[in-house]
Amino acid sequence: MTGTFEPTIVGFLCNWCSYAGADKAGAAGMPYPPNLRTIRVMCTGRIDAQFVLKAFAEGADGVLILGCHPGDCHYKEQNYRALGRHRLLLRVLEQHGIERQRCRFDFVSAAEAAEFAAVVGEMTADIRQLGPVNLRAVGADAQ
Repeated sequence: MTGTFEPTIVGFLCNWCSYAGADKAGAAGMPYPPNLRTIRVMCTGRIDAQFVLKAFAEGADGVLILGCHPGDCHYKEQNYRALGRHRLLLRVLEQHGIERQRCRFDFVSAAEAAEFAAVVGEMTADIRQLGPVNLRAVGADAQ
């Protein structure tokens, strides 16, 4: 085993925008790190904080939430609500000793394949820098 840390990142991607952007990045052969484990959701507004906590409890080193740009949500204002919930979630994660950088919320449209690849690359680099998540911090509370 080498001493190189490769993070596992769970990505919650909006069906209408971010997932389509990821699909275009793949179809275009755009390179991005293979560390992302994608979960397709209809809308970021449907993501419960428990999903994120469970991802960390089950071994994720980072969580990436990607949704529609403000004003472009297929479900009116749900991406705004998700952004607000994300801010609260960051405070909960910090209380468990998990760095804010491990849970990122961003916007990627269906036409932004290059942006998708860039965000995944940035997130992977950030998590590599942080190292593995402290599972003891989350494991006791999320189970």
